[in-house]
Amino acid sequence: MRRVNWLVVGVAACCAAGASWAADDGAAALKQAQDRAAIEALMWRYVRALDTFDAAGYAAVFTEDGTFNGGNAQEHGRAELSKMIDGLKKGRADREAKGEKSAPMYHVIANHTIDFVGPNEARYNSYWMTVFGAVGQEVPTRVAAAGRGIDTVVRVNGEWLIKSRDVAPK
Repeated sequence: MRRVNWLVVGVAACCAAGASWAADDGAAALKQAQDRAAIEALMWRYVRALDTFDAAGYAAVFTEDGTFNGGNAQEHGRAELSKMIDGLKKGRADREAKGEKSAPMYHVIANHTIDFVGPNEARYNSYWMTVFGAVGQEVPTRVAAAGRGIDTVVRVNGEWLIKSRDVAPK
């Protein structure tokens, strides 16, 4: 009888351990799903700030020492990132002052993948397009540029931020 009791205890212990591992796996999967959603929301804030020329909002999605590589353009740190957006906004205002109509700008990020390289770091791979909307009947919608992006995002004080954005990887 004692043998049967120890067998029951052993089986129960194994089942409990298995349930614990399953719960750990479930908690890890939930955390990763939450992190993915947070990174996707980060990238949405990124494109909206860019498309609306919100320099402060754009810089805020990057780490303090964040970088942007656009091929010919290399910006480092929030001050330079903010200045880049201010430059785009000024360019638009200058064209409008000359009587040129400005099309709405849309940055589209598609086919993204998020690969976690650590608990507080992920690689965000994607394709992107810069699209200008129609301006009345005379100027149709057009794709101005397209490419591939490789971004490193990191968790800083519980918030996901862009450490580096490379829209012209080699």
